[in-house]
Amino acid sequence: MSRIQSVKARRVWDSRGKPTVEVEIVLDNGCLGRAIAPAGASRGSREALDLRDGGASLRGVDVSRAVANVNGPIAATLKGLDVRDQQAADNAILELDPSPLKEVMGGNAVVATSLAVLHAAAIDAGKPLWRHVSDYYGQQPSLPLPEIQIFGGGAHAGRRVDIQDFMIMVPGASSFDEVMEITSEVYFAAGDIMASRGKTAGLADEGGWWPVFDSNEEALETLVLAIEKAGEKPGERVVISLDVAASEFGKNGSYRLALEDREMSSEALIDMLGRWLDAYPIVSIEDPIGEDDPEAMVEFTRRFGDRVQIIGDDYLVTSARLVEEAANTGACNAVLIKVNQIGTVSEAVETFKAAKSAGWGTIVSARSGETEDVSISHLSVGLGAGQLKVGSFQRSERMAKWNECLRIQDELGSDAFVGDAPLAKTWWAS
Repeated sequence: MSRIQSVKARRVWDSRGKPTVEVEIVLDNGCLGRAIAPAGASRGSREALDLRDGGASLRGVDVSRAVANVNGPIAATLKGLDVRDQQAADNAILELDPSPLKEVMGGNAVVATSLAVLHAAAIDAGKPLWRHVSDYYGQQPSLPLPEIQIFGGGAHAGRRVDIQDFMIMVPGASSFDEVMEITSEVYFAAGDIMASRGKTAGLADEGGWWPVFDSNEEALETLVLAIEKAGEKPGERVVISLDVAASEFGKNGSYRLALEDREMSSEALIDMLGRWLDAYPIVSIEDPIGEDDPEAMVEFTRRFGDRVQIIGDDYLVTSARLVEEAANTGACNAVLIKVNQIGTVSEAVETFKAAKSAGWGTIVSARSGETEDVSISHLSVGLGAGQLKVGSFQRSERMAKWNECLRIQDELGSDAFVGDAPLAKTWWAS
């Protein structure tokens, strides 16, 4: 038995220059695990809340209270526990904060501590983190199919376009490395096209191009051109994925596309997205309907769920209960897994297993406020999640996660990359 000797938190800084929480856990044998809490810009109303200080200092987003909670009650509770029992450690943290949104200890304090326990246990076992995850949770490891942002929008790019992420996937690739190579060609082709047209304003939060488009659909048209300019045929090896993040511009079944100055009903939004699915090689779409519009999400899934992956993010907030409810009502067919959205590793894995039981797709995801922490690369591989979404193809906090997968590929071998075969069997590919 390897026991937790000490737990220490400190304030560090994320990719947007905002404070966040890092936690170190030291065991009685000297092993040390470390993890950092990410933070989202767009968030579901039912996801775990970061604990921020408020006030005038650092624009109110300092984390001294969250750090104090780790160094005080959380540290006292975890000291002496067996680090190899992730569930027991997470349960101990949750007993300190039974609130649904983790607002007592702070979601940032909880997630950094839970992940640090996972890291310490892997180091204690002498295993890479992905292998420890695979062994502990009894999953077959595999390299995920990346979902990579080319254009940022919504809350990630000053709401210059309404749709939050325009992304590509390469299910036709033979290895993770090949995905990176093809993505590089498409990403920089898109940049060249936008620069030649005066359509770029820099980089968005997650490293995608910050666009200056006249309509949301112009982004799709440009993305298809970029795929072609990269020497690929859209819909063959390279396909498109969208994160609509509809909760960001919709409320009570009414949606406003600010870029195009128009209001839309749920039915009109579903029809518009349906036209896009017909016209472009889109195989995955995230939060096409707002979290407060469940009947419309069921209808969207009824109409398009047999031909496209429909992911719940804000709609499901990595909640096993919400996944089970959505599966029963026929809403969505895939879930985004964000550990900080629910709080602890154990809760996130419970959601992953609920989705698998429903026959759903699973996508492990980063947040827009990220750091050098690569935990999610290992979680994606160790759980055999199938897909990984960490942002774009620039900014070191993004590339660190893609590069970590390349290192894992060297350990597992390229045969471990399955290219998420279900997505390759789309009506575009056929």
